[in-house]
Amino acid sequence: MNSTDLKNTAARGERPGANVIVSQTSGPRQAARETWVEVPCESGPAAAWCYSDRRAYNPGDSVCLYLSSNRPHVRLRIYRDGAIARTLHTTDSLDARFHPIPERAYEHGCQWPVFMQWSIPADAEQGGYIVEVRDGDDSVLGHHLFIVKALCKRADALVLVAATSTWAAYNDWGGANHYFGVHPGTPRGRSPLLSAQRPWARGQVWLPADAPRCVNATRPRTPGPARYEFIEWASLNGYAKYYALAGWASYERPFVLWAEQQGYTVHILTQDDLHHDPHALEGYACAVFIGHDEYWTREMRDHVDAFVEEGGKVARFAGNFMWQIRLEDEGRRQVAYKYDAGALDPVAATEPHRLTGAWEDPRVNHPGATTFGVNALRGIYASFGGMAPRSPRGYTVFRPKHWAFMGTGLGYADMFADEANLFGYEVDGLEYTFVDGLPEPLYTDGAPCGLQILAMGWATNAEHGRSEDAYSFMLGDGDARFRASILAPDLSDASIDMHSRGAGMVVHFHKGRGEVFTAATCEWVHGLMQADIYTVMITNNVLERFLRNT
Repeated sequence: MNSTDLKNTAARGERPGANVIVSQTSGPRQAARETWVEVPCESGPAAAWCYSDRRAYNPGDSVCLYLSSNRPHVRLRIYRDGAIARTLHTTDSLDARFHPIPERAYEHGCQWPVFMQWSIPADAEQGGYIVEVRDGDDSVLGHHLFIVKALCKRADALVLVAATSTWAAYNDWGGANHYFGVHPGTPRGRSPLLSAQRPWARGQVWLPADAPRCVNATRPRTPGPARYEFIEWASLNGYAKYYALAGWASYERPFVLWAEQQGYTVHILTQDDLHHDPHALEGYACAVFIGHDEYWTREMRDHVDAFVEEGGKVARFAGNFMWQIRLEDEGRRQVAYKYDAGALDPVAATEPHRLTGAWEDPRVNHPGATTFGVNALRGIYASFGGMAPRSPRGYTVFRPKHWAFMGTGLGYADMFADEANLFGYEVDGLEYTFVDGLPEPLYTDGAPCGLQILAMGWATNAEHGRSEDAYSFMLGDGDARFRASILAPDLSDASIDMHSRGAGMVVHFHKGRGEVFTAATCEWVHGLMQADIYTVMITNNVLERFLRNT
């Protein structure tokens, strides 16, 4: 080979990625325990990061966009996300700059200068709006999302409350979230304080159609290590580790697409709106919660409870109703000390009912079941990593004569949506017993009087497997220990074992002049995405009945 050939990459069989830096490791990797966070780098791969001054706007409002990029020029496209994307605004090439982030940007926000302002048209349709950022080569550099609220409320429209507090909790952009990161002095570097003034993590706003979901596509057929397919994919493709666990792209967007294709009108609010406005749900007949809605303020719950008491209907197709949080600085900062709340939350001694811990904590004393009929501590994981990976992935029906099952043909002990991986990754349940073959609430954990358990499945708070596979466990039995520390008199092995057992439920109850239907699993929306006939029929039965207000 001559010198010309040596300079010819094709002649050398050169592969793409010649500028990739090789990582060095020593010893075994840590499987799903390994973590990474998104921190922008001027010399890194081409990217842009964007956030807005608020999460939701009214038609006619002005949106302030803050943007940083390591590319010199960008173009923006703003479109309404839906089955058919509708573009409302595009820009020519704009000069962009890279802005360093301040220390602990995840806590204090980015503090970037305004990049551009955009006035939402007065006739803009309600929905989720994507800001897509491209470079001069037309490569996509990043995405941002904001909500445009309906100009006028309609009783015949569903009002979907986007789980923005849970999105924020899983957003590791800038160095930390409520789970892990680089925050000093906390377990796994998680931050109890998170700013709303920062971009969403990669994968929370937009995903390719083939991105894995949080429940593995198939059950393992042999013993082996725990697998988290979505984490493996995220690691290989440069997405946030927990992209599949919270965000518009994984949960609210698929529901909106399905609902609009079914002919429903969907208005969207954020949890910020629900927190700040006691009248946010007024004027609607049916409020919907979808996917993963783990984090709530007391004010949010109060406003949902008042809506139901006054005759509103709630359809919750979501799982993991777990933590009380607080919003500070006019909603720009979210507070959640979680497992460390008793020791670290500043209000622990003075306002224990405001403690940012589990709703079932006796100090908080506001059982989750009083709002949605179920709670996370009695449920949690199913078909997730090493947590019951071979368990059924559908609900078993126990009260087939209930109106929610009308027209389905389902009978006692039938299962639905197992093929759609509907039951998981986190579910909610209750303390219960069986009477004559039917599950009945024990009413020891806040379940409203008259609540019916319509369908069930089983869950766990601990990973199990062979000792040689323990290296692959991401969560171990930590949640079982936490539950036992709150609900049990001791932390003996027997107590931890007992508190590792849970259940996921579909429940229905009346409260005041309203009523609540909860299908307590995060992945209910996947049944709709898969067009599972039973999931679709049950969802339509609930929504149509609640919209008719019958």
